[in-house]
Amino acid sequence: MAVEIRIGKPEHFVLETAVRGHGWYDLLPFKWDAEAGSLTVVFRSTNGRHVTAGSISDDGDSIKVRLENAKVARETVERDIRHILRMDDDMSEFYSVAEGSTGTRWVATCGAGRLLRSATVFEDVVKTMCTTNCSWGLTRKMVENLVEKLGERAGKSAKAFPTPEAMASVDEEFYRNEIKAGYRSPYFVELATRVVNGEIDPESFLHSELPTLELKKEIKNIKGFGDYAADNLLKLLGRYDGLALDSWLRARYIEKHNKGKACPDKKITKHYKKFGKWQGLMIWCDMTEDWFE
Repeated sequence: MAVEIRIGKPEHFVLETAVRGHGWYDLLPFKWDAEAGSLTVVFRSTNGRHVTAGSISDDGDSIKVRLENAKVARETVERDIRHILRMDDDMSEFYSVAEGSTGTRWVATCGAGRLLRSATVFEDVVKTMCTTNCSWGLTRKMVENLVEKLGERAGKSAKAFPTPEAMASVDEEFYRNEIKAGYRSPYFVELATRVVNGEIDPESFLHSELPTLELKKEIKNIKGFGDYAADNLLKLLGRYDGLALDSWLRARYIEKHNKGKACPDKKITKHYKKFGKWQGLMIWCDMTEDWFE
């Protein structure tokens, strides 16, 4: 039996902007229906025994969540929605900083900057690893294979992202042959096994009291995580000190701010230094401005 839940929206919150402001919406188990303006999300019960799919859509002053069944408690669903959509993030300081620069005043106007993330940090760790040294098309394919081959059924047309236990249950060959993970294959096995054994707790990163540089070092202890991947994950944890420069961001910057001419990273770093602790989020918004036009 379907269930409906409504969650009040914070100031400056725009659902489509919150969803489409980060590429995660294009990765399973998320599914964005542009025509309906709804996002499919899979929820897991606190005890991990049940999963169900639901759709999120805008309903005026609130977000409407429609669940396929009531197997997952309302409290869990609301917690996950608030986490995924960054609804509790205080964006006021960021918007104030953005309004202080001519080229970024649009950010506050359209409510940009709430980077969509997964329900768990573990899922974000795996997805981030899937973005390294490859095209977006390959990233999508790896994530699709993980969900389809290792995820649990969650209703009629969706599957959940695999749990650490599910990912630890298969070997390196499976990741190479079935997931097409290439060099990441042993990293997936090691990550999932260490999480299951309690050696790594990705969820603890979210509320860590470590300074950002120390937390970054801890994240980089995960095999397969360098500066780029760590800075990207930190953005999903609400820490925007690093730019997370990759070939795509560099190319966008060169096109937008350097007349198409190649430049060293230090020039890009200097450009965003004035934004202080928000520089990593500002470069992302700046480079994706045309997504919101």
